[in-house]
Amino acid sequence: MNNGIIVASLVVAGLGLGVITTGCTTSNSCKKGGTRMESSEFYKDGKFDQAKAKLAYFDLMTHFNVPIYPALKKDDGFFWAVDFGKGDFMKYGMAGVFWANEEKEGYFGHEIYLLPGQSIPEHKHLPTQNKEGKVIRCKMESWQVRHGYVYGFSEVGEDNLDQFPEAKAMLSKVQVPYLKSRHVQKWEADGKVHKLAKDETWHFMMAGSEGAIVTEYATFHDGAGLRFSVPGVSL
Repeated sequence: MNNGIIVASLVVAGLGLGVITTGCTTSNSCKKGGTRMESSEFYKDGKFDQAKAKLAYFDLMTHFNVPIYPALKKDDGFFWAVDFGKGDFMKYGMAGVFWANEEKEGYFGHEIYLLPGQSIPEHKHLPTQNKEGKVIRCKMESWQVRHGYVYGFSEVGEDNLDQFPEAKAMLSKVQVPYLKSRHVQKWEADGKVHKLAKDETWHFMMAGSEGAIVTEYATFHDGAGLRFSVPGVSL
């Protein structure tokens, strides 16, 4: 790890995880002196500031010595950041790239970027039909943690959430009232690939204290089959 790279700008406010105060590689994405950022600092006039959020993810990539390709810096939607319309970005948000999403051949490649303590909304995938009436099976997916670590949440398995106090403490207040996935596993950047436990089941992932970058391998992603447990989530 390069301790000259900012991590503090990515630490979730209020988690008590400790702060590394080593300065910023991208000045607009963190406070002077390496203090923590609040979710509110990613909003301007009540609107999510995606450009500012992207800078935080670029710092995350730099922290992990991951190349920032020129294509990621273009303002064309290829690299995107989202707060899911809930205003709790530092706990409930993500960035991503769809490297491939081929309906005809049925495959999908995705990179997931999570700031420290940040989680994707709990969701599941259902079968759909394309415009020709052909059934598209529900998305099946697997994940490989490239950098950092994540907590994988699933509705399949015993309720062991209390055995992971860090993960429990980091859950967004947005997610908690609707939580269905209470079986938790800690996934490290150790080369292992973790498969969705069962079709059409609730699941999500949350980054640990350093943030995380995760590669997803999956069948075709049809947004029409995506369901969220939290009402009113938007992309």
